[in-house]
Amino acid sequence: MSSTSVVRPSYAAVLRIPYARNTFAAALLGRLSYGVVPLAVMLAVTRASGSYAVAGVVMALFSGTSVFLSPARAALIDRFGPRRALVPMVAAYTALLGLLTVIVWRPGVASPLVLGAVTAAAGACTPPLGPTMRAVWGRIAGDRALVQRAYSLDAVAEELLFVSGPLLVGVLVGFAPPALGIAVGAVLIAAGTAGFVSSPVVRDLTPGAGEAKPRGRSRRRVLRGLGRPVIAAAGVGLALGAVELLVVAFTEGRGHGSDSVAWVLAALSAGSAVGGLANGAVAWRISAGLRLPLLAAGLGLALLGAGLAPGLGTLASAMAVAGLFVAPAITTAYLIADEAAAPEARVQAGAWVNTAVNAGGTAGTAVAGVLVGRLSTGWCFAVTGAVALLAAVAVARGATRDGGAPEEAEEMRDGGAVQEA
Repeated sequence: MSSTSVVRPSYAAVLRIPYARNTFAAALLGRLSYGVVPLAVMLAVTRASGSYAVAGVVMALFSGTSVFLSPARAALIDRFGPRRALVPMVAAYTALLGLLTVIVWRPGVASPLVLGAVTAAAGACTPPLGPTMRAVWGRIAGDRALVQRAYSLDAVAEELLFVSGPLLVGVLVGFAPPALGIAVGAVLIAAGTAGFVSSPVVRDLTPGAGEAKPRGRSRRRVLRGLGRPVIAAAGVGLALGAVELLVVAFTEGRGHGSDSVAWVLAALSAGSAVGGLANGAVAWRISAGLRLPLLAAGLGLALLGAGLAPGLGTLASAMAVAGLFVAPAITTAYLIADEAAAPEARVQAGAWVNTAVNAGGTAGTAVAGVLVGRLSTGWCFAVTGAVALLAAVAVARGATRDGGAPEEAEEMRDGGAVQEA
C-alpha cells in the first residue's frame, strides 16, 4: 500500500497515508520505553546494590547487548516479518523487565551477578521498533519526497521521546521506587508493539525470507552500500556522546549549577528538532549522497565554534547551531541506507545506522572522559569537531567513489525496475 505521489508533500500528507497515524502513534508509544527504561534501570540498580560501580557495569551490559545485537534482531524482522518476530521478542523483553523489577524492588536482595545476567538478557531482547517503523515508512510512502518527510518526522519525534522519557522517570521517582519506572517501560513497549503489529500495513508486510535470503551477492551489496551512512552516523553519534560530557565539564569549570547543563543540552535538542523539521520541508535539488557529508561537516564546524565559546550563553547558542545538523544528518543516513539496501534487508540497514549512532555515542563519551583530564574544554570541543569533519571527508570520498549509486537505485525502484540480487 503506498501513498499518492505529490510534488511538495507536507507533514499532514505523511499522516494522511492510510493507517499511518495509528501505526506511527503505536510505534512511538512503544519507543517511549527506550527513553524510560535505561534511566529507571540505572536508578533502581544503584538503589538496590548501593554501588555506583555495580550500576555502571550493569548499564554497560544492558546497553552493550541492546546496541550491538540490534542488527541481528533486525535480521529476524526481515526474515520472519514484524508480527512473527516482534511478538516473541517483546514477550521475552517484558518478562525480563518484569523479573528485574521484582529483583530490584527491595535494596540488598539481588546479587550483582544476577543483576548483570538479567539486564544483559533484557538488552539482547530489545525489540527494534525504530528500524521497523522506518521500514514501514519506506513501504507505505511510495513517493521519494514523502519518504524524506516521513523520516524527518520520525527523527524529530524520536528526539522528543528521549527527552520526555527521563522526565517521566523523574516524576515517577518522586512518589515511588525507581523500579516502578522499569515496570512502566515494560507496559509501554508491550502496549505499543501490540498496536503496531495489529496495524493492517504491518500485517501486510511480507517476510524477507519469502523473497530472497540475504546471502552471497545480496548481502555483500547491502554491506557495501551501508559504508557511507554508517560512517556518518558513527561520527554524529561520537560527537553527541562527547558533547554531553563536555557540557558538564564546561559548566562545572565556570562554577555554574547542574541545571545549566540541562539548558545547554536542551538548546542542542531544540536545534535538532528545528533542523529535522526544516530538512523534511525542503525540496532538495542535491542528492542525499551529497547532502550527507555537507551536514556532517556543518556539525563539525559548529563544534569547532563551540570551542571558542567564552560563556554559557554563547555555548548554548553554538549547541543550538550544532543541533540544526544532527537530525538532518541522521535522517539522511537512514534514507541512503534504505536506498542502498536489498528489499529483504531494509530493517537491517536501518538497524546498522542506529547501531552506529549509539556505538559512536558510547565511544564519544569514553574518549571525552579521557580528553577532559588532559585538555581544556575548548580544545576538547575542537577535537570533537575535527573528528566530525574527518567523518564528513570519508563520506564525501565514498560518495565520489560510488558515483551516486544509491540515487540510481532509488530511481530504478521508483520505476519498478529493481530486481532481486
